[in-house]
Amino acid sequence: MWQAEVRVDLDAIRDNVAMLRAGTSAEVLVAVKADGYGHGMVPAGRAAVAGGATWLGVATLDEALELRRAGVRARVLAWLIAPGLPLHEGVAAGVDLSAATVGLIDELVTAARRAGQPAVVHLKLDTGLARGGAVPAEWPALFEAAAKAHAGGDVEIVGMWSHFARADEPGHESIDRQLAVFTEGLALAEQYGLAPRYRHIANSAATLTRPDAHFDLVRVGIAAYGLSPIAGRTFGLRPAMTARARVTLTKRVPAGQGVSYGLTYHTDRETTLAVVPLGYGDGVPRHASSAGPVRIGDTRARIAGRVCMDQFVVDVGDAPVAAGDVATLFGPGDDGGPTADDWAEATGTINYEIVTRFGSSRVPRIYTGEAGRGSGQALPATGHDAGEIG
Repeated sequence: MWQAEVRVDLDAIRDNVAMLRAGTSAEVLVAVKADGYGHGMVPAGRAAVAGGATWLGVATLDEALELRRAGVRARVLAWLIAPGLPLHEGVAAGVDLSAATVGLIDELVTAARRAGQPAVVHLKLDTGLARGGAVPAEWPALFEAAAKAHAGGDVEIVGMWSHFARADEPGHESIDRQLAVFTEGLALAEQYGLAPRYRHIANSAATLTRPDAHFDLVRVGIAAYGLSPIAGRTFGLRPAMTARARVTLTKRVPAGQGVSYGLTYHTDRETTLAVVPLGYGDGVPRHASSAGPVRIGDTRARIAGRVCMDQFVVDVGDAPVAAGDVATLFGPGDDGGPTADDWAEATGTINYEIVTRFGSSRVPRIYTGEAGRGSGQALPATGHDAGEIG
């Protein structure tokens, strides 16, 4: 008998990726950083490959190496690289690495010589997000260093990329502006003899709405997990994650009863309270206090009072709720239950954060579906990945 769980439908991930793949002539990279947006990096990655992705994307070198240790053979791009990391390990493992500075190019040359093989590199350009990447004033020095390293055989420049700031707002003028800057960067790179095979700037939102930004590779993240990057539009995606728990106890309380820490919620009538064993230690946002929607049986209600570390309370009125009943926080929403989008709206955040938060070791992930299982490699059953039930 289980108490709380996160169920991940691997077939939904596969089918979402297959739909995205069918909509572009570019290759598809699926981002599996942050433990697969809370879905489990390795199982989600395998399901993505089953759906047609030829690349996986991660933030850190450690994430990339974890994929390789798990036997994942798809191309992997890691893009958040701090100085001084053991880059030779990534080079030896066949990981594509991002670079945006002359200093990092120099480190990659050293890493390549230590690994005994060229470093495979994507140059990142800042076209307006003002986060990672080289700004236009830095491009000449970056391209010169990259071209020199490429000519020397230590580095293979295979990609050039950037990232949109507001692609989730179709029609925003910054999208066209960034595309124009990116195109200028590509043209300048050619003057230094750089003609990378993979040019990429499209994230989930641009993949779904801007085919002119697809170039050679699109990078999809949240869409692969069935959640839309654009509010109010579903694009036929199916959410892969369901978070739920069993009610631990119920009690009748009178009108005027304060509930949970701080007694910030008071009942307005005699009612039934149900205790659900999930809290902010498990990924439930504390901002969901008196706001997060929950479905128990046929009853849809909201959290009553503050979310605690391990539990929260739901005011279910006179509904016939009992200990052991299943409380669904969010899922696909097919049965009228709440979704991650509902939780994002209730807590003032985005659906990305809602699903990514659920990574506690106390809450096992239960995998359903067959996607990615045909490789002959078992899904992980350690930590909080618990394989499949039911």
